[in-house]
This record gives sequence, C-alpha cells and structure tokens, in this order.
Amino acid sequence: MNLKVRWAIILIVLGWSVFSMLPLDKKIKLGLDLQGGMHVVLGVDTEKAVESRVDSTAGQLRKELATDKINFSYVQKSGKDKINIGLNSAADMDKVKDIVSKNYPALQDISISEENTLSYMFDPKSVKQIKESAVEQSLEVVRNRIDQFGVSEPVIQRQGESQVVVQLPGITDPDRAINLIGKTAQLKFYMVDDNVSANDVSSGNIPFDDVVLYQKKTDKATGKVISKIPYVLKAEAALTGEYITDAEVNFSSTYNLPIVQFKLDAAGSKLFEELTGENIGKRMAIVLDDNVYSAPMIKTRIPGGSAYIDGMDSLQEAKDLAIVLRAGSLPAPVSIEENRTVGPSLGNDSINSGVKASVIGFVLIVVFMGIYYRMCGWVANIALFTNFVIILGVMAQFGATLTLPGIAGIILTVGMAVDANVLIFERVREEIRLGRTPLNALEYGFEKAFSTIMDANITTIIAAIVLFQFGTGPIKGFAVTLSIGILASLFTAIFVTKVIFWTFLGKKEVKSLSI
Repeated sequence: MNLKVRWAIILIVLGWSVFSMLPLDKKIKLGLDLQGGMHVVLGVDTEKAVESRVDSTAGQLRKELATDKINFSYVQKSGKDKINIGLNSAADMDKVKDIVSKNYPALQDISISEENTLSYMFDPKSVKQIKESAVEQSLEVVRNRIDQFGVSEPVIQRQGESQVVVQLPGITDPDRAINLIGKTAQLKFYMVDDNVSANDVSSGNIPFDDVVLYQKKTDKATGKVISKIPYVLKAEAALTGEYITDAEVNFSSTYNLPIVQFKLDAAGSKLFEELTGENIGKRMAIVLDDNVYSAPMIKTRIPGGSAYIDGMDSLQEAKDLAIVLRAGSLPAPVSIEENRTVGPSLGNDSINSGVKASVIGFVLIVVFMGIYYRMCGWVANIALFTNFVIILGVMAQFGATLTLPGIAGIILTVGMAVDANVLIFERVREEIRLGRTPLNALEYGFEKAFSTIMDANITTIIAAIVLFQFGTGPIKGFAVTLSIGILASLFTAIFVTKVIFWTFLGKKEVKSLSI
C-alpha cells in the first residue's frame, strides 16, 4: 500500500470523526452521574405474582372441569398458594386427578381430611420460576414504558432477586416518571352484579363470588381521594388486558373529554365480542389496578375488538395510561424502595474534575514524550491527538453515553496509546545500538514490537468485553470508552506514526534519528 492511499485512509478517518462529533455538546450524551437525573430502585412483589398465577390457574381449572362436565361445587384459592376443589361426587375424584396431572404438571397433590375435596399447590421449582419470570417481565415492561416516555440513554437492570434499578438521566418531571414506572396497569373487565344493593354493600352482605371495587376521584392539587363510588362485581374477571395490541389518546364526541382507545388482538376480539353479545343490557366495569374507571351498559354486541376507557381527569393522565397499556402490565405490583434525585451541580463538578484530569494528563504525556523521545516523541503526540479525536468521533456517531468512569476510560487509553509508541521507540533504540541505519531500525522497531502491542491490547479488549457484559451502567460506560480507545490507539500508534515517519524520512538518506 503506497503512501498516498495510506494518507487518504487517515484523512477519511479524521474527517469522519470530526464531522461525527460536531457539535460536541449535542452529539455525545451524558450519563446520570454527569448531567443529573433520577435513580430509582423498584421492589417487585413476587409473592403477589405467585398469588396471581394461583388465581388464573384456578380459573382455568374451573372452566376445564365445567367443559368436561365434572360435578363440582367449587374451585377456589386457599391461602396464598393452594387450590381447593370441592366435588359433589366421589366418583369424579380420579377424573379430576387425571386432568390435573396431564394439564397442570406444576401442581402437586396435598392430602387433606375433608371428604370429596382435592387440594393442590405449586411445587417449589415452579414457584421459583414464577418469581424469576415476574422480575424479568417487570424489567422488560419498565424498559418499554421508559422507551415510550422518551428518556435518552436510561439504565434499566436487575439487582438481586427481586429488584429493578432504573436510572433516568436528565429527567425533568420526576413525579410523572415515578407514576409511570410504578403503575401496575393490570386492565380487567368485570361484569357488574346489579342484584346487590347499596345497603348490602354497607352491611357487608356480599355473595362469596362477588368483590367490591371503587371508582375513585382524586384532587388534582393534593392527589388525595375525594370520593369513592362502590361497585359490586363478579369476582372472576371476564376478560383481561393481556390481549391489547395498541392504545392511543382521543377525545369523546359528546363532551370532548380525553379518552383512551385500545385495540385487542384476534383472540381478544373474539372473546370481547362473545362477552358483549352474551351480556346485552348488563353493565361491564373497566378496571385498572383495582380502580373502576367506568361501568357502561352493554347495548349491543361489539365486534372488531376496539373499545375505549374514559374517566381521566386530564390529557396527561390519558397519555400516560395509553403508554402503560401499550407497554403492557406488570406481572406483579412494584414498590419504590429507593428514589434519589441526582442534582445537575454534581454533574458539573464531575465534568469539570474529569476534564481537568484529562487535560493535565494529556499535557504531561505530551511534554514527557517531546522531551524524552525528541522528534519521534512529537510524532507520537500527533498520533495521540488523532487518537483523542477518533474516540470522540466514534462515541458521537454511535450515540454512546459519557459517564465519569467513561472519562476514566479515555484517560487510560491515552496512556495505553503512548505505551504502544514507547514499545516501538525503545525497540528502535536497541536496533540503532546494534548498528542498523535509522530507517532500517524504524522498520525493525515497528515489526518486532507489533506482536507485543497486539497481545497487550487484545487481552485488554477481552477484559473490556467482560466488563460490558456483566457490569452495571457506569462500568459499561468505562468498558465502551476503553474498547473504542484501544482500537483507536492501535490505528494511530502503528499505522499513523509509521505513515508520518515514512513520509518525511523515507526518501532521504537519514544518518541519525532524533530519538
């Protein structure tokens, strides 16, 4: 490869880097530790996830036994993790056991003394899997919500057995973010039991298969509940929001108030059509996180799987509700276990300290190389500057986030870039002492030091990959800048410096080398 082609490659890389990084303040994003924001630790109630799975399994069993015409009196949850099945005939015992063993392998039989009653509970392995799945699903749901919320470069990761850490750099509305992250968003449709009066509710005389939920109105200023309207609903949800495929904000044609229109998938559309067709003239409550939003009368069969939720107090509430419905509901309730706001002043201090450390380190290295290796040292300094520009250009191009550990990674790679040139120059000195000509010594110096430089940098890249794979957000920032810096230093220390030497010395008879 001739020198013109090599210079063309260098100029293209430099030009691309400068173009990518400008304007610098808009291209490189700053992490939580540099620009401030929110640090939230969510605790996932995994026990509730197990209870929810027990409820849904009991509902499935109830439907399956009815389909198989098993004569049972009840299928209900007992405690947190048990399901009791009451049979009207002992002759159905073996049938039920056979159905459970074939279709519900996670349930294990528990012997009890009650006659014509079977009791089951999830085995420990399945319980552990349910809890693991709840945390992982919560992680994905929170990530989807944050993505739609519009936070740049958030950090969302698991911590311990049942926690999720969320870092939101540059957040400007912490209250809204907390509300959006922590909302369980379990949408369910219940049929209203109009046979129960208000007097029955106040006296507590509610049928065992009913449940009382409330339509709550809150004060916008204080957030306190100012009114609660009770609704008596059938305890088993007629339909859940798991079938929702899309949700968007619109306005009602009657009062021009915000509503959230949602669409169901094919299976949900069929179930919704059947539900509305079988219950014409009855009321159906739309419930989100145990709060009744509305309970409209079903006037006709509703095909197409499209409906809406009203009762929102503001357009912002409707927008946030649409976000959580699109992103999906959390499999279990979450609680805010830690909520810290990192002020921007901390970011400014960190940036100033990091920049100061980088400048001081850079200047000291430049001075040392210029004094100790003389003309060759200044060639290395040119490569060092080129290395710095390439690092910033690559980070800007790929939208990498700069954190305080990331700044440390840049400083480290500056030192490693010089280290490669030191290896080359010391090898050149040895070759000159052995009697080689300056150009011949340069050739041998680059050739002999190449394998050592590659070995050292490859092992460092492997370490950076491991840090990126298993580290947390700031550690990942360090790993990213370290990896980019190593690749850039290989290019500048080996390729750029060699091209400079050969351009200015290659066509001359050099008798001595300033090294």
